[in-house]
Amino acid sequence: MYQDATISEINEAMQRAYAAFLEYRHKSGKEKATFIRAVADEIEALGEAVIEVAMRETHLPSVRLTGERGRTCNQLRNIADVVAEGSWVDATIDTAIPDRLPLPKPDIRNMLVPIGPVVVFGASNFPFAYSTAGVDPAAAWGAGCPVVLKAHPAHPETSEMVAGAVRKAIKKTGMPQGLFEHLQGAGFEVGKALVLHPKTAAVGFTGSYVGGKALFDLANQRPVPIPVFAEMGSTNPVFLLPDALDKEAVKYAKLYAGSITGGMGQFCTKPGLIIGVEGEGLDTFSTTLANEIRQIAPVPMLHAGIAKAFRAKRSEVIGHEAVTIDAETEGTYQDLDGIPSVASVNGDDFLQNTTLHQEVFGPFSLIIKCKDTAEMNDIIEHLEGQLTCTVIGTDTDLANAADLIAAVSLLCGRVLLNGVPTGVEVCAAMQHGGPFPASTDGRFGSVGAHAIKRFVRPLAYQNFPQYLLPDELKDGNPLGIWRMVNANWEK
Repeated sequence: MYQDATISEINEAMQRAYAAFLEYRHKSGKEKATFIRAVADEIEALGEAVIEVAMRETHLPSVRLTGERGRTCNQLRNIADVVAEGSWVDATIDTAIPDRLPLPKPDIRNMLVPIGPVVVFGASNFPFAYSTAGVDPAAAWGAGCPVVLKAHPAHPETSEMVAGAVRKAIKKTGMPQGLFEHLQGAGFEVGKALVLHPKTAAVGFTGSYVGGKALFDLANQRPVPIPVFAEMGSTNPVFLLPDALDKEAVKYAKLYAGSITGGMGQFCTKPGLIIGVEGEGLDTFSTTLANEIRQIAPVPMLHAGIAKAFRAKRSEVIGHEAVTIDAETEGTYQDLDGIPSVASVNGDDFLQNTTLHQEVFGPFSLIIKCKDTAEMNDIIEHLEGQLTCTVIGTDTDLANAADLIAAVSLLCGRVLLNGVPTGVEVCAAMQHGGPFPASTDGRFGSVGAHAIKRFVRPLAYQNFPQYLLPDELKDGNPLGIWRMVNANWEK
């Protein structure tokens, strides 16, 4: 049993992290990249032992956890490559014009610099990819920031093992010890103390709306507010267009049965709302989806708290008088198990009841049956911010869907055509974030190299001599990075 960190331990960890920041912020991109790659190497060196522990703590299967560990190491190396290359700092140079009239123009040079220690909250549903050495720590290290990690209480031993790998990487690469601090904490008080600590410069969080919003509110109550980058979930609406339903309803129903129930629905990109216009095509889709859902075997969810919350939210939705339960698993389920299920409601009733708009985190989706496309458009206007929106349509549909696609693009961080939102590719072009309440700051994402930019700020140097400038801003471009010089990009 792990003990919650004390206030004294939190203070000591934050002080060590800040001392490490004063040193680590001056490390070169290549030095930071060497460390980040070493973290990936050490995680892989943990072998099957860490997979076995994670299986026991999370109820996730070996194949899922092995794949997730691979993704974690891939994203670490991806960020390391970007940091080593160096152009991510957005170096911008405007050279002096001393004889400009009526006033001379000074020499001004600008780049992104790290902000300080970042507190990261491990996520329950991704014990590797969004936890101890996941994308938030990787992005912070890439930016030049130390990380203070609060382990998720659902997988504390897994977190301790990964933390040990990070410490080995720090030692092997000669980095300051406070570059990574690892704390346990099941109670809210640990998280509260970390967010309120004066040395905390930013917060990274993946989890529920309630948890993320509480941290966001705390951060804004500080004497000096700090940014909280919280990814808080989404219903990820799917819009089924008529011609696709007429021609491919069965295909998409089978595809979505897997997307709804994959990982027992415990992905933040699970499609929770499926929206179409009433008709034979939507009936075929609904019937096929119901048949597929009945055949999905229930398995344990991540932990008792998530299972309990899933059942409560599911009961709230299907208990509404306007909602019809279309199907649920025919398998026998236990207290910790998810209940694969699908329900339906007409568009008007959905619009009148905002509780039906909320995420049900688990293997459940709600089909919304609109009377016409006007009602579908009305629903789009009344939905909150989302991580993803998906449009399913043939070329015939899409020829007339420009307005719909434009409307849903205002809702989300990622728009998909003819696919499923589950499965988030780790690459620089990915956007995993969206307008509130999907995340607290839709300008940024938590996947891919651009995630680094959450933990930096621009700093301008005016009239500095060359020897005092960082290499990124010196004449001659010694690092060979892309820079904007007098309004032109050049290398």
